[in-house]
Amino acid sequence: MQTVVTGWPVRLVRRRPLQWQPTKIADQPANQRGFAPTGPTQAEIALNHIATDHAARRIEQPQCGLNSLHQKPIVRDMHNTPQLTDRTALQNNRRRANADRGMFLQTMAAEDIQDRLEIVNRTFTAPAIVTAFPDIWRSVFPDAVIVADTDILDLQPGAHDLVIHAMALHWANDPVGQLIQCRHALKNDGLLISASFGGQTLQELRAALGQAETEVTGGLSPRVVPMAEIRDLGGLLQRAGFALPVADSLPLTVTYDTPWHLMRDLRAMGETNALHARARRFTNPSVLRRAADLYAQSFATDGRVTATFEIIFMTGWAPDESQPKPLRPGSAEARLAEALGTEETKLKD
Repeated sequence: MQTVVTGWPVRLVRRRPLQWQPTKIADQPANQRGFAPTGPTQAEIALNHIATDHAARRIEQPQCGLNSLHQKPIVRDMHNTPQLTDRTALQNNRRRANADRGMFLQTMAAEDIQDRLEIVNRTFTAPAIVTAFPDIWRSVFPDAVIVADTDILDLQPGAHDLVIHAMALHWANDPVGQLIQCRHALKNDGLLISASFGGQTLQELRAALGQAETEVTGGLSPRVVPMAEIRDLGGLLQRAGFALPVADSLPLTVTYDTPWHLMRDLRAMGETNALHARARRFTNPSVLRRAADLYAQSFATDGRVTATFEIIFMTGWAPDESQPKPLRPGSAEARLAEALGTEETKLKD
C-alpha cells in the first residue's frame, strides 16, 4: 500500500498501527504532523513498507570508488579499527545542516519509531537516544537522555530500558561495536530500536557519479558511504548479543526538479561525503555536470528526477530469562498433520 505526498507545504497523515493510507494532503490543517524536503524541490514522496523477507534486493550499480583506481588505503587507528568515516568532516557537514529544510527524513524516522513503541506492551521509563540531531528527537521523546553519536558512546551500563540509535549507524566505523555498547547500556529485557540508511539509498546518484567520473577522469573516487543491506544489518543484532532480533525496510522515493536540488538537500541533511578515503580536492565541475546529465537521462519521470532513500529499522531485546525461547528439536508432543486434519507425506530418503 502506498501513500503519495504532493504539494508544498507537505503534510503526512497516518493511521495507526503502521499502515500508510493513500491521501492527498497538501491542504491538511497546519496542526497536522508534517515533513518535507527543501521547499523549492516540491518533492513527491512515495512510501511503502516492505516485509522483511521481500526487502532490499541488492542493486548492481557502480559503488562510486569503493573499488577505485584512485582509492586510498583504509586507515586504522591505534585500536586497529578500520576508519571508514572522517569524523571531523562528518561533524562539519552536520554543523552545516539546515534544521528547517533538511530534517524531513529524521522527523519521519522519529515518528515511525514513536508509532512502533505505541504497539509495544511496555512502558519505558529510562530511554536514551543516540543522535547527531538532538533537537529533532527531543521534540518527539522529551524525556530521553540524548547521547552524542561518537565511536565511544556515553552510555552507562544497565541504565536504560530503551535505547534508540537514530539515523547514525551508517556512519559508524564499527557498527557491531555500537550495537554492543547499546546492549550493555540496557537493563535485562530492555529494547533497542535502530534506524539507519540501507543499501538502496542514493543508488541513482551512485550510478550517475560513477559513470560520469569514469568518463571524464578515467577513474573513480569514494563519494557515497557504502550502506549495508537488510540481511547484513539483521545479522549484526545477533552478533551483538540481542535476543528476538527483527529488521524491516522502509523504502522512499523522492522526486526533485533537478539533480542539483537533490545535492542541495543532501547538504541540508548533513549527509554529504565524509568518507575517510574521499578525494581531498575540489571535484572537477565537468564531472558534476556530466553526472547531472546522466541522472536526468536515466532517472527522470514526468520531467522530475527520482532519488531512493531506504530506512532500515532494527529491534532487539537485551537477553532475559523471562523471554520466550525455542523448544528443543524433537520435543513436540503433537503432530502438525493431526492439528491440520491431513495426512503426513514422508519425504523420500
